[in-house]
Amino acid sequence: MLFRGTLMILCILHLSAEARTAFGTDRELPNSTIKPGFPITVKTDDPGVQQAARFGVYRYNNRSNDIFLFRESHISKATLQVVRGLKYTVNVDIGRTVCTKRTHPDLDRCAFQRNKTLRQTYSCYFEVWITPWLHRVQILASLCQ
Repeated sequence: MLFRGTLMILCILHLSAEARTAFGTDRELPNSTIKPGFPITVKTDDPGVQQAARFGVYRYNNRSNDIFLFRESHISKATLQVVRGLKYTVNVDIGRTVCTKRTHPDLDRCAFQRNKTLRQTYSCYFEVWITPWLHRVQILASLCQ
């Protein structure tokens, strides 16, 4: 029980740090009623949001029958919720790259398609649950259209 309490305190501290980052300040949070389990909006350039979006894209690439890899082009909205880990919800646009799945390159080095007939983009919604102390990532939702 002591371990669970300590773990919750660490999550709250992490949420507090995330929230301060989200609001761009180390001052007191503007809404002191933020509690674990309540989602807060975070900046789209936050490293945790970027990581969650990338996990969602990996899931999309693994399930797609496309010969080319997709990668995130723009993150429009993200929230963070502390629930036995960190649950991110991310709205992201993804685009087809010139890299094929067979080559398995570094996704960051893949340029987007320039050819009009091959160019393709989707708007996606990902829910990513990261449990850092267990080194586990679960994609709860992956919807692209």
